[in-house]
Amino acid sequence: MMKDKVYSPIDGCTAAAHIAYYFSDNAIIYPITPSSPMAEYIDAWAATKRLNAHHI
Repeated sequence: MMKDKVYSPIDGCTAAAHIAYYFSDNAIIYPITPSSPMAEYIDAWAATKRLNAHHI
C-alpha cells in the first residue's frame, strides 16, 4: 500500500531557492529582502550534497 504524499506550504523565497538550486550548478541569488533565507537554504543543500537536475 502506498502512502499518500504529504505536502506543506512554503514561502516564495523558499520556492525560488528550490528552483535556483535544482536548475543550476551555481546558484547566485540576490535576496528579495535582507532577512531572506534563500542563500542559507542553498548553502545547506550544497553542504549535504543534495542532488540537482544536473546530477540526477
